Amino acid sequence: MIDLITEQIIKIRASIPESVRLIAVTKTVSVEAMRIAYQAGIRDFAENRVQEAAEKYPQLQDLQDITWHLIGHLQTNKATKALQLFQWIQSIDSLKLALRLDRLAGELGYQPQVCLQVKILPDPNKFGWTIPELLAELPQLNQCQHLKIKGLMTIPCLGLSESETLGVFERTRELAETIQHQNWTNIEMQQLSMGMSEDYSLAIQKGATMIRLGRIIFGQRRN
Repeated sequence: MIDLITEQIIKIRASIPESVRLIAVTKTVSVEAMRIAYQAGIRDFAENRVQEAAEKYPQLQDLQDITWHLIGHLQTNKATKALQLFQWIQSIDSLKLALRLDRLAGELGYQPQVCLQVKILPDPNKFGWTIPELLAELPQLNQCQHLKIKGLMTIPCLGLSESETLGVFERTRELAETIQHQNWTNIEMQQLSMGMSEDYSLAIQKGATMIRLGRIIFGQRRN
């Protein structure tokens, strides 16, 4: 296992620009495998569920330079725990969640870095703002004083062709550029979190600054 994980990380690093942040997605991945990835240079780890991160976090306390990212849908009743565990919350997918996190972050004295999750194409299986919804709610999001809004996150629909996937990534970048040009005081668009094991090379072509890779590093996920 050590050689396979390390070999994959080395291979991926060699194939992507140094400026792209490689985030290892560790849903169902063991703490032992995470330590191997750490030894291979990974410092960014992403979880889909707050509870799984809460179980792993104490076991990795000795690795103090890890950055934890939440990339799964966050229920509002787990917002406080999420703020305590994650430095990055990439899956803010509604104004209601953003406002709750902002209020709680103020009470806790935290300033998490966040991405706004967008849904470029209609997909009942995905969370996130549509483009018109997000543009309409930017004034309220700009009132968030305790969230560091850094960019956008997107997940393409399943079953898209390569050209359709490229189109999703391109439209996400264009949306970020549109928002950036509006010069909001509390919203930045420095980060584009897009691209997973199947399509990260396409995402990088269209400007991804963060890629979220699980299966290609750790192998097939356990159910």
